[in-house]
Amino acid sequence: MNKFSTNRNSLNRYMIIPVIMSVVMVILTAIMLTISIKAAFLCMMVAIVFIGICLYGFLVLRKEILEDIVNYSMDMDIVQKKTVKHLPIPYAMTDQSGFIVWSNEEFAKLAGQNGKKMNMINDIFPELGKKVMDTEVDRLTRQIHVKMKVNARTDEVSTTTYRVEIRRVRLQETITDENGEFTTEELRRINDENAMLIFYFFDETIIRRFRRQIDKQKLVAGLIYIDNYEEVLEKSDEVKHSMLTTLVDRRINKTISNLDGIVKKIEKDKYLVFFQQKYLEKLIDTKFGILDDIKNINVGNEMAMTLSIAIAAGQDSYSEAYENASQMMDLALGRGGDQAVVKNGEDISYYGGKSQAVEKNTRVKARVKAHALTEIMESRERIFIMGHKIPDTDSVGAAIGIYRMAKSLGKQVYIVLDEESISVRQLLAKVKADKEYDPDMFIGSERALSQAKDKECLLVVVDVNRPSYTECPELLKKLHSVVVIDHHRQMQDTIKHATLSYIEPYASSACELVAEILQYVNTKPKLRMVEADAMYSGILIDTNNFVVQTGVRTFEAAAFLRRNGADVTRVRKIFRDDLETYQLRARAVGNSVLFDRFYAISSLNGNSIDSPSVLGAQVANELLDIEGIRASFVLTLVGDTVFISARSIDEVNVAVIMEKLGGGGHMTVAGAQLKNRTLSQAREELENLLLRMKQEGEL
Repeated sequence: MNKFSTNRNSLNRYMIIPVIMSVVMVILTAIMLTISIKAAFLCMMVAIVFIGICLYGFLVLRKEILEDIVNYSMDMDIVQKKTVKHLPIPYAMTDQSGFIVWSNEEFAKLAGQNGKKMNMINDIFPELGKKVMDTEVDRLTRQIHVKMKVNARTDEVSTTTYRVEIRRVRLQETITDENGEFTTEELRRINDENAMLIFYFFDETIIRRFRRQIDKQKLVAGLIYIDNYEEVLEKSDEVKHSMLTTLVDRRINKTISNLDGIVKKIEKDKYLVFFQQKYLEKLIDTKFGILDDIKNINVGNEMAMTLSIAIAAGQDSYSEAYENASQMMDLALGRGGDQAVVKNGEDISYYGGKSQAVEKNTRVKARVKAHALTEIMESRERIFIMGHKIPDTDSVGAAIGIYRMAKSLGKQVYIVLDEESISVRQLLAKVKADKEYDPDMFIGSERALSQAKDKECLLVVVDVNRPSYTECPELLKKLHSVVVIDHHRQMQDTIKHATLSYIEPYASSACELVAEILQYVNTKPKLRMVEADAMYSGILIDTNNFVVQTGVRTFEAAAFLRRNGADVTRVRKIFRDDLETYQLRARAVGNSVLFDRFYAISSLNGNSIDSPSVLGAQVANELLDIEGIRASFVLTLVGDTVFISARSIDEVNVAVIMEKLGGGGHMTVAGAQLKNRTLSQAREELENLLLRMKQEGEL
């Protein structure tokens, strides 16, 4: 009836045009009478004929036209209903609760093959649950997987993937509220009461299968570098050099040829490889076994040769794949080498990295970095130095070393520091008590942000390379001239826009790197005794009294600091704890338990403790003194975050373990943060990870 009224009104609007034309012709005839009777008579005859035709159409044909229109509309409705009913794609209409009001034959087949005959669509397809029904948008897309029986006798089942397009159709006009009588929620409910949900099911199984096949055939670009080529050859007999390099070439070529790929040696220690993406899973399944194969090559060489592998997959072009592979190689080398870094689309995965980073004997890189840093500092008016949150002696010591370097160049320098942890409180007290230093040597984040100007200032970040871990991440965003000096392995979220980056995972500490830089600065900055003590204490803490991550260059840096006035007795006094802190640490050690025979795990509530993460690190170091312990983990609860301090001696790479929890670090010193966890939840997560890694052969 409504449709009939609509058609009739449309016809009435159409028929009013001849009426208007008739009136115009009558007026035209009257005007012609004033000019010419003959012309007026002719116009009158034409008007009479026109009006007669219009009256005939309006009185006689109008009913027939209207009947034809109505019949046509009804026929179209029947055609539309049959079309929807026999539509080759499943189609269903539900109310707001998900109750199926109407569906076509294909939907009935789909629901029947799914083995369920229910009135609620979310009972048939659980993926289309309450969240879909309650959504406020008028258009929505979801993906569901439907299992269907292929053979009733064998119960063979196949899975079909559907893309479900959901449309909300309102049956009446939307109600508005100009007077403010209803709340927003009430208006939505009133409007949705007269709305229906339309579901279209598009089978994308074959399309997705073809997409997967296309993806598997995409080109994968990779780079393979020998990390310690020169060092290995230097420590092996010259007659064995060719044999060693030949064996490495053969292993690499054999691995890539098994992937139906191409390998090209571009330098004496660098290879470029290409293969199809479908073979990448084969490499991942073996955990990049070629890393261990190369390390196992022994022709009398004292040092094992290691590889760094970078793979870029899922890229749109060959040039983009190669460019991404180069970036992943920088990341692999920045993490210490002996590992594979795979970038698949936007996801980055790490494999290997179980061996200790090899210390470089040459200081050429330190000299180059020192000269570059000097040039950058000379081009800026003010310099800001920043470490990581909850600073330790390494972070503060490295910052003080860079402070002295900048002062020797006559620059205005500030160290950004918001919180004084218990581990650096005594050290900072000694520095602040010295009247030779500017009173604003240490400033807070707010003041740094207010004084920092992009083109005039330089930011030097020490002992950290992840933006979120820095003392003031906002300062990183504000200043584009950034220098990073760090000894931690790089992660995916490393500082990207650094003007100069000096990240060496083999180094014991940031203070070691800064001590080397200071020796190559042209101005030859003279460290004051308190500065030398600060840097010496940084090395001492990060090496656990020269036991962990210590190399030849570590002792050379310590010797340089000793020549500049560092005193072991003064440094030892800096590290003394009060009785309460010592008792807390002793209780934490006593509460530790042995997990899986080789792992010591302890936990403590740090909400009422000053610098709890520092205390956790100290407990982790002490637990390593227990015989048979391969690694120690201390969980410290601060607010809703659990800080994990992980330590080992040489048998376990704790950095790999912590990276799987979102953290990182060195092979023997690492950590992570788990937000929104309790101590028991974090402990269970850590224990499950250790068991899983043991089963997969990663431990």
